[in-house]
Amino acid sequence: MTQRVESRRYEARVGAYAPMVLSLFRIFFGLLFLCHGTQKIFGWPVGPEAAPGSLLWFAGLIELITGVLITIGLFTRPAAFVASGEMFIAYLTQHLPNGFWPIGNGGELAVMFCWGFFLLVFAGPGAYAVDTRAGFGREVYVRGHTRRAPRRWGRRY
Repeated sequence: MTQRVESRRYEARVGAYAPMVLSLFRIFFGLLFLCHGTQKIFGWPVGPEAAPGSLLWFAGLIELITGVLITIGLFTRPAAFVASGEMFIAYLTQHLPNGFWPIGNGGELAVMFCWGFFLLVFAGPGAYAVDTRAGFGREVYVRGHTRRAPRRWGRRY
């Protein structure tokens, strides 16, 4: 009995931080994805840039745009859907021909990005995002409670 009560207390304490941790997850995944885009488009921070107009260059452009949108939390769900789809296609076209298992074909990163962004499609941007602040008709987290967001940009809670 006491174990069940302790479990509920723990869930309540940890659950209160879920929107903030979801935002951290989104920001770090977005920044990592953004790095892949800048590497392909600009050759920064490391590696050669992709040839302009090539398939790899267009993949980098998608990674750059969706990486920025996901990082700041603007249009998070559609951007995460596009990013997840890109990583799914990347796995199918670049890694799957070399074997099924991601550990053997070098596709672990593509699979993790795909499923991480797919999670964001359904979980949303979290507490700290432009989407949440703007309140595009979505539910937002306010001090651990979910409530309907205001429909206009400048309106406070």
